[in-house]
Amino acid sequence: MLPAFAADRVARWKVAYSVRRVDLNRPLALATHVPPRHGDLVLARVTAVGQHVRLELTAGRRAELYPGDEIVVGYGTRYSPDQFEAELPTDLSPCHLVAAGGIAALVNAKHSRMATPTALEPVGLLATPDGSVLNVAEGALPDPPRPHHRVPTVLVAGTAMNAGKSTTVSSLARGLTRAGLRVGACKITGTGAGGDRYSYVDAGAAEVLDFTDLGLVSTYRVPVPRLADIAVAMHGHLVAGRVQVALIEIADGLLCTETAELLGHPALHDLVDGVILAAGDAAGTVTGVRLLRQSGHRVLGASGLFTSSPLATREARAALDVPVHLTHELSSPAVAGEVLASVAPGIETSSGGDLTEVAALAS
Repeated sequence: MLPAFAADRVARWKVAYSVRRVDLNRPLALATHVPPRHGDLVLARVTAVGQHVRLELTAGRRAELYPGDEIVVGYGTRYSPDQFEAELPTDLSPCHLVAAGGIAALVNAKHSRMATPTALEPVGLLATPDGSVLNVAEGALPDPPRPHHRVPTVLVAGTAMNAGKSTTVSSLARGLTRAGLRVGACKITGTGAGGDRYSYVDAGAAEVLDFTDLGLVSTYRVPVPRLADIAVAMHGHLVAGRVQVALIEIADGLLCTETAELLGHPALHDLVDGVILAAGDAAGTVTGVRLLRQSGHRVLGASGLFTSSPLATREARAALDVPVHLTHELSSPAVAGEVLASVAPGIETSSGGDLTEVAALAS
Protein backbone atom coordinates (compact mmCIF):
# COMPACT_ATOMS: atom_id res chain seq x y z
CA MET A 1 0.00 0.00 0.00
CA LEU A 2 1.21 3.50 -0.85
CA PRO A 3 1.14 6.27 1.79
CA ALA A 4 -1.77 8.69 1.39
CA PHE A 5 -1.42 12.47 1.13
CA ALA A 6 -2.19 14.71 4.06
CA ALA A 7 -5.48 16.56 3.67
CA ASP A 8 -3.91 20.01 4.10
CA ARG A 9 -1.55 19.39 1.17
CA VAL A 10 -4.38 18.21 -1.07
CA ALA A 11 -6.37 21.33 -0.20
CA ARG A 12 -3.59 23.55 -1.62
CA TRP A 13 -3.50 21.85 -5.03
CA LYS A 14 -4.75 23.74 -8.05
CA VAL A 15 -6.81 21.19 -9.99
CA ALA A 16 -7.36 21.71 -13.72
CA TYR A 17 -10.54 21.72 -15.79
CA SER A 18 -9.26 18.81 -17.90
CA VAL A 19 -9.47 16.37 -14.97
CA ARG A 20 -12.59 17.77 -13.34
CA ARG A 21 -14.64 14.56 -13.71
CA VAL A 22 -12.23 12.44 -11.64
CA ASP A 23 -13.17 12.09 -7.97
CA LEU A 24 -10.32 13.41 -5.80
CA ASN A 25 -12.34 13.32 -2.58
CA ARG A 26 -10.81 10.05 -1.41
CA PRO A 27 -7.45 8.84 -0.10
CA LEU A 28 -4.80 9.68 -2.68
CA ALA A 29 -1.26 8.42 -3.08
CA LEU A 30 1.60 8.80 -5.51
CA ALA A 31 2.94 6.38 -8.14
CA THR A 32 6.44 7.27 -9.33
CA HIS A 33 7.79 4.24 -11.16
CA VAL A 34 5.32 3.76 -14.02
CA PRO A 35 5.30 5.53 -17.43
CA PRO A 36 2.44 7.96 -18.02
CA ARG A 37 -0.47 7.15 -20.29
CA HIS A 38 -2.74 9.57 -22.10
CA GLY A 39 -5.19 10.93 -19.53
CA ASP A 40 -3.27 9.94 -16.39
CA LEU A 41 -3.49 12.49 -13.59
CA VAL A 42 -0.13 13.94 -12.59
CA LEU A 43 0.75 16.02 -9.58
CA ALA A 44 3.32 18.50 -10.88
CA ARG A 45 5.29 21.38 -9.42
CA VAL A 46 5.55 24.62 -11.39
CA THR A 47 9.25 25.41 -11.75
CA ALA A 48 9.03 28.41 -14.11
CA VAL A 49 6.03 30.39 -15.35
CA GLY A 50 6.11 30.93 -19.11
CA GLN A 51 3.44 31.20 -21.80
CA HIS A 52 0.60 29.97 -19.59
CA VAL A 53 0.48 32.20 -16.52
CA ARG A 54 -2.90 30.87 -15.34
CA LEU A 55 -4.53 27.47 -14.92
CA GLU A 56 -8.23 26.96 -15.58
CA LEU A 57 -9.63 25.26 -12.51
CA THR A 58 -12.39 22.66 -12.36
CA ALA A 59 -15.06 25.33 -11.82
CA GLY A 60 -13.79 27.48 -14.70
CA ARG A 61 -11.90 30.18 -12.78
CA ARG A 62 -8.39 30.91 -14.06
CA ALA A 63 -5.93 30.86 -11.18
CA GLU A 64 -2.59 32.66 -11.28
CA LEU A 65 0.39 30.32 -11.31
CA TYR A 66 3.51 30.81 -9.21
CA PRO A 67 6.78 28.87 -9.06
CA GLY A 68 6.38 26.17 -6.44
CA ASP A 69 2.65 25.68 -6.98
CA GLU A 70 1.48 22.07 -7.01
CA ILE A 71 -1.05 21.49 -9.75
CA VAL A 72 -3.09 18.47 -10.87
CA VAL A 73 -3.31 18.15 -14.65
CA GLY A 74 -3.68 15.38 -17.21
CA TYR A 75 -0.98 13.91 -19.39
CA GLY A 76 -1.87 14.43 -23.02
CA THR A 77 -0.93 15.94 -26.35
CA ARG A 78 -1.55 19.18 -28.20
CA TYR A 79 -1.93 20.18 -31.83
CA SER A 80 -2.10 23.96 -32.10
CA PRO A 81 -0.48 25.70 -35.07
CA ASP A 82 -0.98 29.04 -33.34
CA GLN A 83 0.60 27.84 -30.09
CA PHE A 84 2.30 24.48 -29.46
CA GLU A 85 2.70 21.02 -30.86
CA ALA A 86 3.34 18.72 -27.92
CA GLU A 87 3.65 14.97 -27.42
CA LEU A 88 2.95 12.56 -24.58
CA PRO A 89 6.09 12.10 -22.42
CA THR A 90 7.48 8.60 -22.01
CA ASP A 91 8.47 9.06 -18.36
CA LEU A 92 8.09 11.44 -15.41
CA SER A 93 10.92 13.75 -16.44
CA PRO A 94 10.39 17.56 -16.51
CA CYS A 95 7.80 18.64 -19.08
CA HIS A 96 5.53 21.55 -19.92
CA LEU A 97 2.07 22.97 -19.30
CA VAL A 98 0.85 23.22 -22.89
CA ALA A 99 -2.72 24.42 -22.34
CA ALA A 100 -4.48 26.55 -19.74
CA GLY A 101 -7.09 23.81 -19.32
CA GLY A 102 -4.42 21.58 -17.78
CA ILE A 103 -2.38 19.40 -20.17
CA ALA A 104 1.12 18.14 -19.31
CA ALA A 105 3.20 17.28 -22.37
CA LEU A 106 6.57 17.80 -24.07
CA VAL A 107 6.67 20.71 -26.51
CA ASN A 108 8.49 19.94 -29.75
CA ALA A 109 7.42 23.01 -31.78
CA LYS A 110 5.92 26.41 -31.04
CA HIS A 111 4.65 29.44 -32.90
CA SER A 112 7.15 32.29 -32.97
CA ARG A 113 4.74 34.49 -31.00
CA MET A 114 4.67 32.04 -28.10
CA ALA A 115 6.83 32.51 -25.03
CA THR A 116 8.74 29.61 -23.52
CA PRO A 117 6.20 27.11 -22.16
CA THR A 118 5.50 27.00 -18.44
CA ALA A 119 7.85 24.37 -16.97
CA LEU A 120 6.64 21.50 -14.81
CA GLU A 121 8.41 18.99 -12.59
CA PRO A 122 6.20 15.92 -12.16
CA VAL A 123 6.02 14.78 -8.55
CA GLY A 124 4.28 11.59 -9.58
CA LEU A 125 1.08 10.09 -10.92
CA LEU A 126 -1.95 10.35 -8.66
CA ALA A 127 -3.10 6.92 -7.54
CA THR A 128 -5.22 5.15 -4.99
CA PRO A 129 -3.34 3.70 -1.99
CA ASP A 130 -3.38 0.28 -3.68
CA GLY A 131 -1.36 1.74 -6.58
CA SER A 132 -4.08 2.15 -9.23
CA VAL A 133 -3.24 5.27 -11.25
CA LEU A 134 -6.10 7.73 -11.73
CA ASN A 135 -7.06 8.46 -15.33
CA VAL A 136 -9.69 10.78 -16.77
CA ALA A 137 -11.29 7.75 -18.44
CA GLU A 138 -12.75 6.71 -15.07
CA GLY A 139 -14.86 9.88 -15.07
CA ALA A 140 -16.29 9.28 -18.54
CA LEU A 141 -20.04 9.23 -19.00
CA PRO A 142 -21.55 5.77 -19.50
CA ASP A 143 -22.73 4.72 -22.92
CA PRO A 144 -25.93 6.58 -23.85
CA PRO A 145 -29.13 4.77 -24.74
CA ARG A 146 -29.51 3.96 -28.42
CA PRO A 147 -31.37 6.87 -30.09
CA HIS A 148 -34.86 5.96 -31.28
CA HIS A 149 -35.26 8.96 -33.56
CA ARG A 150 -33.11 11.20 -35.72
CA VAL A 151 -32.22 14.70 -34.57
CA PRO A 152 -31.19 17.26 -37.22
CA THR A 153 -27.46 17.80 -36.80
CA VAL A 154 -25.23 20.59 -38.09
CA LEU A 155 -21.45 20.33 -37.88
CA VAL A 156 -19.14 23.36 -37.82
CA ALA A 157 -15.65 22.81 -39.23
CA GLY A 158 -12.92 25.35 -39.83
CA THR A 159 -10.05 26.16 -42.12
CA ALA A 160 -7.69 26.61 -39.14
CA MET A 161 -7.45 27.45 -35.47
CA ASN A 162 -9.10 30.74 -34.53
CA ALA A 163 -11.23 30.76 -37.67
CA GLY A 164 -14.39 31.38 -35.63
CA LYS A 165 -15.73 27.84 -35.20
CA SER A 166 -16.82 28.17 -31.57
CA THR A 167 -18.32 31.61 -32.19
CA THR A 168 -20.26 30.18 -35.13
CA VAL A 169 -21.60 27.30 -33.00
CA SER A 170 -22.54 29.66 -30.17
CA SER A 171 -24.24 32.12 -32.51
CA LEU A 172 -26.21 29.35 -34.18
CA ALA A 173 -27.17 27.94 -30.77
CA ARG A 174 -28.39 31.38 -29.75
CA GLY A 175 -30.46 31.84 -32.88
CA LEU A 176 -32.06 28.40 -32.72
CA THR A 177 -32.79 28.79 -29.01
CA ARG A 178 -34.48 32.12 -29.71
CA ALA A 179 -36.50 30.37 -32.42
CA GLY A 180 -37.95 28.12 -29.70
CA LEU A 181 -35.84 24.99 -30.09
CA ARG A 182 -34.09 22.93 -27.44
CA VAL A 183 -30.48 22.92 -28.64
CA GLY A 184 -27.62 20.55 -27.84
CA ALA A 185 -24.00 21.41 -28.58
CA CYS A 186 -20.79 19.42 -28.31
CA LYS A 187 -17.11 19.67 -29.19
CA ILE A 188 -15.75 16.33 -30.33
CA THR A 189 -12.02 17.09 -30.71
CA GLY A 190 -9.41 19.55 -29.44
CA THR A 191 -7.54 20.34 -26.25
CA GLY A 192 -9.33 20.24 -22.90
CA ALA A 193 -10.53 23.69 -21.80
CA GLY A 194 -13.81 25.17 -20.69
CA GLY A 195 -14.05 28.27 -22.86
CA ASP A 196 -16.00 26.75 -25.73
CA ARG A 197 -18.24 24.78 -23.41
CA TYR A 198 -19.18 27.88 -21.41
CA SER A 199 -19.75 29.81 -24.64
CA TYR A 200 -22.33 27.24 -25.74
CA VAL A 201 -24.02 27.36 -22.35
CA ASP A 202 -24.14 31.16 -22.33
CA ALA A 203 -25.70 31.11 -25.80
CA GLY A 204 -28.59 29.04 -24.47
CA ALA A 205 -27.70 25.47 -25.40
CA ALA A 206 -29.68 23.17 -23.10
CA GLU A 207 -27.30 20.18 -23.30
CA VAL A 208 -23.54 20.71 -23.64
CA LEU A 209 -20.66 18.21 -23.77
CA ASP A 210 -17.05 17.98 -24.83
CA PHE A 211 -14.55 15.14 -25.19
CA THR A 212 -13.43 15.54 -21.56
CA ASP A 213 -16.87 14.23 -20.60
CA LEU A 214 -16.04 11.07 -22.55
CA GLY A 215 -12.65 10.41 -20.94
CA LEU A 216 -10.05 12.33 -22.98
CA VAL A 217 -7.98 15.38 -22.02
CA SER A 218 -7.04 16.03 -25.68
CA THR A 219 -7.51 14.30 -29.01
CA TYR A 220 -4.24 14.76 -30.94
CA ARG A 221 -2.75 11.32 -31.75
CA VAL A 222 -5.90 9.53 -30.54
CA PRO A 223 -6.90 6.86 -33.13
CA VAL A 224 -9.67 8.13 -35.38
CA PRO A 225 -11.97 5.11 -34.81
CA ARG A 226 -11.99 5.96 -31.11
CA LEU A 227 -12.73 9.61 -31.88
CA ALA A 228 -15.61 8.48 -34.09
CA ASP A 229 -17.00 6.35 -31.26
CA ILE A 230 -16.74 9.33 -28.90
CA ALA A 231 -18.55 11.56 -31.39
CA VAL A 232 -21.39 9.04 -31.68
CA ALA A 233 -21.60 8.73 -27.88
CA MET A 234 -21.67 12.49 -27.34
CA HIS A 235 -24.37 12.88 -29.96
CA GLY A 236 -26.31 10.06 -28.30
CA HIS A 237 -26.17 11.85 -24.95
CA LEU A 238 -27.49 15.04 -26.55
CA VAL A 239 -30.38 13.12 -28.10
CA ALA A 240 -31.08 11.46 -24.74
CA GLY A 241 -31.30 14.99 -23.31
CA ARG A 242 -34.32 15.58 -25.56
CA VAL A 243 -32.70 18.16 -27.81
CA GLN A 244 -34.46 19.08 -31.05
CA VAL A 245 -31.27 20.00 -32.89
CA ALA A 246 -27.62 19.07 -32.32
CA LEU A 247 -24.61 21.23 -33.13
CA ILE A 248 -21.14 19.66 -33.36
CA GLU A 249 -17.81 21.47 -33.42
CA ILE A 250 -14.72 19.74 -34.72
CA ALA A 251 -11.45 21.40 -33.71
CA ASP A 252 -8.41 22.58 -35.66
CA GLY A 253 -8.25 23.02 -39.41
CA LEU A 254 -9.32 20.82 -42.30
CA LEU A 255 -5.70 19.85 -42.97
CA CYS A 256 -5.16 18.47 -39.45
CA THR A 257 -4.82 14.70 -39.91
CA GLU A 258 -7.38 13.69 -37.27
CA THR A 259 -9.86 16.32 -38.46
CA ALA A 260 -9.58 15.28 -42.11
CA GLU A 261 -9.91 11.58 -41.33
CA LEU A 262 -12.78 12.09 -38.92
CA LEU A 263 -14.68 14.22 -41.45
CA GLY A 264 -14.46 11.28 -43.85
CA HIS A 265 -15.45 8.63 -41.32
CA PRO A 266 -18.77 6.87 -42.03
CA ALA A 267 -19.93 7.30 -38.41
CA LEU A 268 -19.71 11.08 -38.70
CA HIS A 269 -21.51 11.05 -42.04
CA ASP A 270 -24.32 9.08 -40.41
CA LEU A 271 -24.72 11.78 -37.75
CA VAL A 272 -24.39 14.98 -39.76
CA ASP A 273 -26.98 16.52 -42.09
CA GLY A 274 -24.87 19.48 -43.19
CA VAL A 275 -21.75 21.51 -42.45
CA ILE A 276 -21.08 25.19 -41.94
CA LEU A 277 -17.52 26.22 -42.71
CA ALA A 278 -15.79 28.76 -40.48
CA ALA A 279 -12.87 30.50 -42.17
CA GLY A 280 -10.33 33.19 -41.39
CA ASP A 281 -10.20 34.68 -44.88
CA ALA A 282 -12.11 34.65 -48.14
CA ALA A 283 -9.61 32.50 -50.04
CA GLY A 284 -9.81 29.87 -47.31
CA THR A 285 -13.56 29.56 -47.82
CA VAL A 286 -13.06 28.41 -51.41
CA THR A 287 -10.60 25.67 -50.45
CA GLY A 288 -12.59 24.74 -47.35
CA VAL A 289 -15.85 24.23 -49.23
CA ARG A 290 -14.03 22.12 -51.83
CA LEU A 291 -12.39 19.91 -49.16
CA LEU A 292 -15.67 19.41 -47.31
CA ARG A 293 -17.40 18.37 -50.51
CA GLN A 294 -14.55 16.02 -51.37
CA SER A 295 -15.13 14.33 -48.00
CA GLY A 296 -18.78 13.84 -48.93
CA HIS A 297 -20.46 16.55 -46.84
CA ARG A 298 -23.24 18.92 -47.78
CA VAL A 299 -22.05 22.47 -47.18
CA LEU A 300 -24.82 24.70 -45.83
CA GLY A 301 -22.84 27.94 -45.81
CA ALA A 302 -19.77 29.79 -44.65
CA SER A 303 -19.17 32.06 -41.67
CA GLY A 304 -16.42 32.82 -39.20
CA LEU A 305 -13.70 35.39 -38.71
CA PHE A 306 -13.58 36.57 -42.31
CA THR A 307 -17.09 38.01 -42.01
CA SER A 308 -15.70 40.71 -39.71
CA SER A 309 -14.41 42.31 -42.92
CA PRO A 310 -16.99 43.63 -45.41
CA LEU A 311 -14.43 43.32 -48.22
CA ALA A 312 -13.56 39.71 -47.36
CA THR A 313 -17.26 38.93 -47.07
CA ARG A 314 -17.86 40.40 -50.52
CA GLU A 315 -14.99 38.36 -51.97
CA ALA A 316 -16.33 35.16 -50.48
CA ARG A 317 -19.87 35.78 -51.70
CA ALA A 318 -18.57 36.36 -55.22
CA ALA A 319 -16.54 33.13 -55.16
CA LEU A 320 -18.95 30.72 -53.44
CA ASP A 321 -22.17 28.99 -54.45
CA VAL A 322 -23.33 28.66 -50.80
CA PRO A 323 -24.67 31.36 -48.47
CA VAL A 324 -22.24 33.50 -46.48
CA HIS A 325 -23.53 34.41 -43.00
CA LEU A 326 -22.10 37.15 -40.84
CA THR A 327 -21.37 35.41 -37.56
CA HIS A 328 -23.57 37.69 -35.48
CA GLU A 329 -26.44 37.17 -37.93
CA LEU A 330 -26.61 33.50 -36.96
CA SER A 331 -27.91 34.65 -33.56
CA SER A 332 -31.06 35.76 -35.33
CA PRO A 333 -33.95 33.27 -35.24
CA ALA A 334 -34.61 34.08 -38.91
CA VAL A 335 -31.09 33.29 -40.14
CA ALA A 336 -30.52 30.32 -37.82
CA GLY A 337 -33.96 28.99 -38.70
CA GLU A 338 -33.19 29.32 -42.39
CA VAL A 339 -29.99 27.30 -41.95
CA LEU A 340 -31.74 24.52 -40.07
CA ALA A 341 -34.80 24.51 -42.31
CA SER A 342 -32.51 23.68 -45.25
CA VAL A 343 -31.86 20.25 -43.69
CA ALA A 344 -35.00 19.82 -41.54
CA PRO A 345 -37.86 21.80 -43.13
CA GLY A 346 -40.59 20.11 -41.11
CA ILE A 347 -39.10 20.55 -37.63
CA GLU A 348 -41.38 22.09 -35.02
CA THR A 349 -40.39 24.39 -32.17
CA SER A 350 -41.13 23.57 -28.55
CA SER A 351 -44.26 25.71 -28.79
CA GLY A 352 -45.54 23.58 -31.66
CA GLY A 353 -44.93 26.04 -34.50
CA ASP A 354 -43.18 25.20 -37.74
CA LEU A 355 -39.58 26.44 -37.75
CA THR A 356 -39.88 27.99 -41.19
CA GLU A 357 -42.91 29.98 -40.05
CA VAL A 358 -41.15 31.09 -36.85
CA ALA A 359 -38.11 32.20 -38.83
CA ALA A 360 -40.30 34.14 -41.28
CA LEU A 361 -42.13 35.90 -38.45
CA ALA A 362 -38.85 36.72 -36.69
CA SER A 363 -37.47 38.31 -39.86
